[in-house]
Amino acid sequence: MTSFLRSDRSRPVAIWLLVVALLVLGMVIVGGATRLTDSGLSITQWKPVTGALPPLSLADWLAEFALYKQIPQYSQLNAGMSLEEFKVIYWWEWSHRALGRFVGVVFALPFAWFAIRREIPRRLFWRIGGIFVLGGLQGAVGWWMVASGLSERVSVAPERLMVHLGLAFALLGLLVWTALDAWAGAPRSKPNDGWSRASALMIGLIYLQILLGALVAGNDAGFVYNDWPMMNGALIPDDYPGATLWATVAHTQGPVQLHHRLLAYVLALMAIGMGIAAMRSRSLSSGEKLLGMGLAGAVILQGVLGIVTLMAGAPVGLGIAHQLAAAFLLILAVAFAWRVRRS
Repeated sequence: MTSFLRSDRSRPVAIWLLVVALLVLGMVIVGGATRLTDSGLSITQWKPVTGALPPLSLADWLAEFALYKQIPQYSQLNAGMSLEEFKVIYWWEWSHRALGRFVGVVFALPFAWFAIRREIPRRLFWRIGGIFVLGGLQGAVGWWMVASGLSERVSVAPERLMVHLGLAFALLGLLVWTALDAWAGAPRSKPNDGWSRASALMIGLIYLQILLGALVAGNDAGFVYNDWPMMNGALIPDDYPGATLWATVAHTQGPVQLHHRLLAYVLALMAIGMGIAAMRSRSLSSGEKLLGMGLAGAVILQGVLGIVTLMAGAPVGLGIAHQLAAAFLLILAVAFAWRVRRS
C-alpha cells in the first residue's frame, strides 16, 4: 500500500497528528484527575462499545453503584457513600474513557482519509500505523490496570499504572516527533551526533522520571515524607529498603519517593550542564540554543513544582499541574532532540 502514497511531507497530516497529540495531552490531564480523586475503579466492567453510554436512568445508576459496592475499595474506603457521591467519581472515570474513545475516532477516520487520498508521507506510513496500534493497545492496558484493583486491592497496582501512564507519554512523544517529520519533510543534512546522543539521553531520563512518578502516584507516596530536602528529618526514609527488591522498587512509599527525588537531582544537573553547553555551542543555531536553554529551565521549574506539590501534601490541583508540566517537558525535550538531529 505504501507504494501508492506520496513521499516527503504533508502539513495537513502534521496538523492532524498535533491535534491527536493535544487530545492525548488531555487524556493525561483527565487521567491524572481520575487517579487523584480515586475515581478509577468506579466503573467495574470493560464495555468498549456499550460502555460509551453513561447510565441514563435511576435504575441504571443503582445497577452501577451496586457493582461498585462489590469491590474492596467501597467496603474498605468508601462504605456508606451516597449515590450522589458515587456519581462524582463515576463521571471522572467515564469522562476519561469517553475521551479515549474520541481520541481513537479522531485518529482512525483521518488516517483512513489521508491514506485513501495518498497524502501520508511514504516514510511515515508504517510509523503512523504503529502509533495507531499502540493507541488501541492503550485501552486494553487501561482495563488491565483497572482489573488489578477490583478483587484484592483498594487501588490499582502501581506497576500497572506505570505501564498505562508510560504508554500514554510514549504516544505523546511519538505523535509530536512524527508531526514534526511530516511538517518538515525528510532531513537534508547529516545529524549532529554529539547533540543527538545528549538530547536522546535527556529524553530517556525524563521518560524514566515520569515512570518513577507513576510509581509514586500508584503508592500514594506523595502523601508521606512531605519535608524537603530531608525525608521526615532523615536522608534515607525509615522504610528503606522494602521487604524485597520488588517491594523496594515498586511497592513501598519511602523508596519510590526517594528514587523519584534522586533522579530529579540527576536531571537538574544534566539540564543545567546541557543548557550551558547549548548556549556556548558553535554548532547549534540560535533557535536550537534557545530550545536547549528553555529545556534546562523547564527541568528546573518542574523540579520546583514537584517540591511544592510534595510539601503541600499533593493536593489535586498541584498534582495535575505537576503531571501536565511533565508532559510539556517531554514535548520540549522531543522538539529539541528532533531539531538538533537536523542541525
